[in-house]
Amino acid sequence: MDPADLDDMAALLGDPEVMHYYPAPKSREEAAEWISRNQRRYVEDGHGLWIIETHDGEFIGDCGLTWQSVNGAPKLEVGFRVRTGHQNRGYASEAAATCREFARVHTAETELVAIIHPENRASERVAEKIGMHRVADDLAGPIPVRGVLSMPLRSTEE
Repeated sequence: MDPADLDDMAALLGDPEVMHYYPAPKSREEAAEWISRNQRRYVEDGHGLWIIETHDGEFIGDCGLTWQSVNGAPKLEVGFRVRTGHQNRGYASEAAATCREFARVHTAETELVAIIHPENRASERVAEKIGMHRVADDLAGPIPVRGVLSMPLRSTEE
């Protein structure tokens, strides 16, 4: 993700349907900060949110790994957003599974989570497809209750 992605990211993050389960769609300025924040994450954490695109280069959305607070504890989260016209085609599941594998290979973390609005069944299905199951509610986030799905990144034998 870099400044050249601003038009696509502003359209994605400004789409009321894509952002339905967030407090509000984001402005173009907020989309620019989103890109800057992810560029800082790449340097500081070695990962962040990346652009999802087709093999032909068509912009689909974003997906990646970020540190989030779950009930006050830092957790590595996989997050994803897909353009309205491209939802329900497997893009989020494929991107999230790729991020799961990246986390297994490139981090020492033992757990991966997804934090999902309790009414967002489509995102919950994506998390379940990559092997997650519901483990808790986060009561300390920007909405009163967010569901937390989780999975181990490593087997207990490792």
